[in-house]
Amino acid sequence: MVMEKIMRFQGKGADLDKLSQQIEEQMRIDGYKTQSTRAPVGWIVQAKKEGIMRDIITADRAFSILIAGQPDDFTVHIGVGNWIKNIGIVAVEVLFLSTLFLLIDVPEMLWNQHVENGIARTITRLVESAPKKSPAVATATA
Repeated sequence: MVMEKIMRFQGKGADLDKLSQQIEEQMRIDGYKTQSTRAPVGWIVQAKKEGIMRDIITADRAFSILIAGQPDDFTVHIGVGNWIKNIGIVAVEVLFLSTLFLLIDVPEMLWNQHVENGIARTITRLVESAPKKSPAVATATA
């Protein structure tokens, strides 16, 4: 079974650059190693727990978060996939068509769903409290 949680936000006027930075920072605070990039399809944040046991059991497993859309209409996709080395230079098509979302066994799927729901609540809280994107200011000429 492939697991992916999709959340849609409308009418928020969110600054998506800041939102992606806040999500990445919150994941770091929660003990995750993170990496992120801005891609043609949106902002990508990856987060994985580190530690010797995690390295042995789930060497390259990570949560992948994609923020796509416009400040007033955007989606956040949360899934489990491989930790992509050099995320900044990976082609987006390869990223999303290959190993972003993996098949996982039932116990791990249930645990990941629990963690994804926590991440989703955090993202919703960040969206609701985030500063709005400032509209471009037009200057008048005399």
